[in-house]
Amino acid sequence: MSTLALDPGLVARARELAARAAQPVIDLAHRHTTVSVERAVLRLAGLTGTDPVTGEGAAGGGGVGGNVIDRVPWANRVVDAVREQVGLESGVALPVWHALASGGTLQSLAEQVGAGTARFEIPTGTDTERAREAAREAAARGIACIDANRRRREELITTHGDPPRRPWIYLIVATGDIHEDIPQAQAAARAGADVIAVIRSTGQSLLDYVPEGATRTGYAGTYATQENFRLMRAALDEVSAELGRYVRLTNYASGLCMPEIAVLAGLERLDMMLNDAMYGILFRDINPRRTFVDQRFSRMVHARAGIIINTGEDNYLTTADAVDEAHTVTVSQLLNETLAKEAGLQDWQLGLGHAFEIDPDVPESFRLELAHALLARSLFPDAPLKWMPPTKHMTGDVFRGYLLDGFFNLAGSLTGQGILLVGMMTEAVVTPWLSDRDLALRNVRYVLNAAGNLAEDFAPPPGGFIDRRANTVLTEAVGLLEKIADHPEGLIQAIADGTFGITKRPADGGKGLEGVVATAPDAYNPALDLLERKVSRA
Repeated sequence: MSTLALDPGLVARARELAARAAQPVIDLAHRHTTVSVERAVLRLAGLTGTDPVTGEGAAGGGGVGGNVIDRVPWANRVVDAVREQVGLESGVALPVWHALASGGTLQSLAEQVGAGTARFEIPTGTDTERAREAAREAAARGIACIDANRRRREELITTHGDPPRRPWIYLIVATGDIHEDIPQAQAAARAGADVIAVIRSTGQSLLDYVPEGATRTGYAGTYATQENFRLMRAALDEVSAELGRYVRLTNYASGLCMPEIAVLAGLERLDMMLNDAMYGILFRDINPRRTFVDQRFSRMVHARAGIIINTGEDNYLTTADAVDEAHTVTVSQLLNETLAKEAGLQDWQLGLGHAFEIDPDVPESFRLELAHALLARSLFPDAPLKWMPPTKHMTGDVFRGYLLDGFFNLAGSLTGQGILLVGMMTEAVVTPWLSDRDLALRNVRYVLNAAGNLAEDFAPPPGGFIDRRANTVLTEAVGLLEKIADHPEGLIQAIADGTFGITKRPADGGKGLEGVVATAPDAYNPALDLLERKVSRA
């Protein structure tokens, strides 16, 4: 596969600066917890279900398809009760497992919380160690389940095989009804999709709880719930056996419940998760401090589960110019890599994002796209990379759009992208019909089959247009990283200044800041304890 002859000193400098820029938010994550991190501990220990009494903090209205999305999960109730009675500075584990020392289960304790009879306190003396040990054993059972799912994935890949070529074809399915998503996902796999992504219902990232059950009504997407994960994974296992290749499942570990959704994904054997360090901050106005604490925990879970993350750099180019701001994509990729590796993720798990979003009327636009894509491949040779199709410049002319998607597919083949999201000629114009999807898949199959392993023949000459453009973008990225790294607040301030996607998000603004808690010296999180031991050995 062709890569560019980038200046190794400049590449090393870029990574050194990314590490410096990211360090303040890494330190922040080490010193804080959040309500969602603490709820994730309870979910890992097996707490499920909801309070049968509808709460003010949940979504209003009736249940969806007979489910209880308007009810508050027990995990929320317990964490809120602990916070109210003793605070979360020491974490939820010590007071919860101290309360369980006299008998009972997490479920019965949650019901006591619902009845208003549960009492929590921070244990002292020998009671502290007993609570720590009980909490560690409970979390270890959840992690053992995640480990078993990782082994099961590896067994199924050995049995059925991986797709015979890269890039993997990634296709979105999301009707709002999980029972309608399933046959559509299976049909997409039969038509050639290697990865099925179930988009979440609009606004779920802003819910500070995870709905429960198999949902049948969502808006422009389907609710991410543990039961929906289980149903779709089972359906894709069925079609994997039929097709003789393992079909991967993707969802979204982002928003206010990033840590909990990461845990649920590990427990139900999802294979990929959208998990970006800054997407929720920039595009959902979630508080930066909340996001950085949550993303570290969620990525540690993904690392343990063998899940590939997909980052969201492509979104910057929907709000900023894809040529002028190309270097911000590279900066974000380097920061995402730094934060991911600190959390224990390996190169093969880094589906770093970028996109084909240059205005096609710009002279040499295809050569520019090739330069940007080849820069990403050269900087991250062992990462799969997730290549996103054109959306911003889809005009409604479906013939032009179909041709543009063909160029996108060709660029993906030429530059060795790992994950290729299928572009639709009606993208951003209407909700695509199934026939649009079929035509789009034909486009992908034709280009990939016709191009074959053309990447091995594609070698832009040193000093040529593509080489010069890639080096220009890298040089601009290093310049921006120098500014970020030299600021005492590092990345936090860069986001406040509108560096990425021209969106300004101050450190103390956005949603969810009230859920961030500075930890005390005696804080204990059994899941972090177990996951960090794994990272330290890696």
